Amino acid sequence: MKLTLIKPSIGRREHSLYVDEGRMEPLQLGVLAAITPPDIEIVLIDDRCEKIPYDTPTDLVAITVETFTTRRAYEISAEYRNRGVSVVLGGFHPTLIPEEASLHADSIVIGDAETVWAGVVEDARSGNLKSIYRARPGIPQSGFMPRRDIFKGKGYLPITLVQFGRGCRYACNFCAISAYFNQTHSVRPVDEVIAEIEQQERKLILFVDDNIVADREAAKQLFRALIPLHIRWVCQGTIDMAHDRELMDLMVASGCFASLIGFESIDTEVLQEMKKVPNLLEYNNYEREIETLKEYGLQIWATFVLGHDYDTPESLRKMLDFALRHKFAFAAFNVLTPYPNTPLYRKLQEEGRLLYDGKWWLHPEYRFNYAPFKPAQMTAEELTQVSFDIRAKWNSFGAILKRFFDPRTNMRTPYRMMIYWMYNPLFRKEMLKKQGMFFGRH
Repeated sequence: MKLTLIKPSIGRREHSLYVDEGRMEPLQLGVLAAITPPDIEIVLIDDRCEKIPYDTPTDLVAITVETFTTRRAYEISAEYRNRGVSVVLGGFHPTLIPEEASLHADSIVIGDAETVWAGVVEDARSGNLKSIYRARPGIPQSGFMPRRDIFKGKGYLPITLVQFGRGCRYACNFCAISAYFNQTHSVRPVDEVIAEIEQQERKLILFVDDNIVADREAAKQLFRALIPLHIRWVCQGTIDMAHDRELMDLMVASGCFASLIGFESIDTEVLQEMKKVPNLLEYNNYEREIETLKEYGLQIWATFVLGHDYDTPESLRKMLDFALRHKFAFAAFNVLTPYPNTPLYRKLQEEGRLLYDGKWWLHPEYRFNYAPFKPAQMTAEELTQVSFDIRAKWNSFGAILKRFFDPRTNMRTPYRMMIYWMYNPLFRKEMLKKQGMFFGRH
């Protein structure tokens, strides 16, 4: 039996196909490959960088689907099903809206696939594939290591993705992660994480946890175990981690040099509206927390979400000024996106404010980074334009150069300087390429 694993692309540019030059290894597909029985042939196809060989024989196709890649994933599924090949869809989008995904596949997996995948494969082998598999919650990636051999030759960025924990206990109203995991969080045994890192070749690790410090004591246990490995690593965490000095000491001692942090907004009314609890703790416009992070030398990779009901064009530009003043290493200014079955989506739906027939992820006219709803303080077109202007100014060569001159973070070591200058031009290029992309290829 042959299994084809597929990572879909977002779609296409106006007059050409899009190749993602900032692509990272699809860890979730490495996990599926590891669970698959060893007698099954496995092929990984990454639609972000290579052509899909639809006519090459295969027995089962599994596609991981995010909301941004849904239209493309459905196109790929249709091509294979038209050739008589069974297709399984899994990932965030089929879990958030299974009734839609079921229309475009022979089978869907709801939830994390580890606990059901072996059964999916055996059912496919015997010709008894079920239409829906519901995965029970459990410890992430328990008892096995991802297969990374399937990533070779794909041109991924030179950073290894590892997961310690999954989920998040917070209930931010716009967040698909909270909806997907139902505000739960779980972690892997530390010894398994350490063994996985020791088995791979690189010394640069990205922990893909949505919030690596969600369980402070578990995180400290992990960080202590990382110290002897002498690696460098990056993570995602909440800003309130700066309040725990022991945590910060262990993070830095274990090799953390940067963290992606969801600031989302600098306005307390907006933070309260989105229920961003960790950002509201002892809120003082983040000044004390940023000072602590810089004291420890951490490069800050910031994210902001633009378009909440209290946002105006002027307040959004203040976020840009805030990020420039603090000389963050990187920052993403994302248009607020109503993911299906989140509290935000339901609110906008009830208020009649969703655009593109409510299903922006499938609409042929929707474009990446466009506002898919009617904002309260501006038009959708204004939000789209203001957001792009902010991204363009943040990624201008002048801004990149000025932000570099922070001796406590971006200039602290030659390694941090290298990371800064390696990735800022790449992110600038990708930002410009992705703006206004159509979803899907057709």
